[in-house]
Amino acid sequence: MANLKSIRDRIQSVKNTRKITEAMRLVAAAKVRRAQEQVNATRPFADRLAQVLYGLQGRLRFEDADLPLLEQREVENVGLVVISGDRGLCGGYNTTVIRRAEARANELTKEGINFKYVLVGRKSIQYFQRRNQPIDAKYSGLEQVPTAAEAAEIADELLSLFLSESVDRVELVYTKFVSLISSRPVVQTLLPLDPQGFEAQDDEIFRLTTRGGQFEVERSKVTAETRSFPQDMIFEQDPVQILDALLPLYLNNQILRALQEAAASELAARMTAMNAASDNATELVKSLTLTYNKARQAAITQEILEIVGGAEALG
Repeated sequence: MANLKSIRDRIQSVKNTRKITEAMRLVAAAKVRRAQEQVNATRPFADRLAQVLYGLQGRLRFEDADLPLLEQREVENVGLVVISGDRGLCGGYNTTVIRRAEARANELTKEGINFKYVLVGRKSIQYFQRRNQPIDAKYSGLEQVPTAAEAAEIADELLSLFLSESVDRVELVYTKFVSLISSRPVVQTLLPLDPQGFEAQDDEIFRLTTRGGQFEVERSKVTAETRSFPQDMIFEQDPVQILDALLPLYLNNQILRALQEAAASELAARMTAMNAASDNATELVKSLTLTYNKARQAAITQEILEIVGGAEALG
């Protein structure tokens, strides 16, 4: 009977765990929706900024503009910005982006280029601190739905590093959202800015929906409008000065977009991990229930045999 009680207790424990994992999956889904709303809210500003930069690009040659953020220098030091999460229970999300950052650092070392980390997320901070890696700045405790203020704080640090020539290039390592079950780590050059990257490009919007009780992702194409400024437009300020003021905003927007992509990837990974955990718990409950029924049946059979054996002995 003690064995039956332990099995019963384990079944109840697994059921309680399943309730927790299911609740965490639903919370992650709600946060994915919030992240979608924020992306849609920030899109008009990003689109208008891209249009202005595209218009300025048509009126002057960026290559001839003497702007610090466009300055191409011989690369001796690189700043690696690594975006991870603050928490676990999200599958291999954190491990994947950390390994990609390590691989990029090894590539730079082989080329004879020094590097230093700017770390976003408690998981990457703990990992690289334990290995005594060169860390310039650390950011943790960010909102799960990233804000423009957080992106601006990180951008200020990166601008300081680049303009002071502490680093000659800044690269961003983050996880790009593909779908609820797929994401991939990417490396993107942030600084110096590439004038060719200012051209408006088509984009995709991901929407989390439910169908038949299951979460799905719907994709929709967004076509960015590009219009050149009229040739007779007169600027109140020198276009180079306008460009110099807009480039930091463009950098902020690039970082915010990367934070949003990383957050969506983390939440999707957590949803997938918690869904798998819930499914595993359901299967384990079925297995334990079958084991319990077999043990209970064996115990009843044993009792019957003992009663029959005792009756025969008395007879």
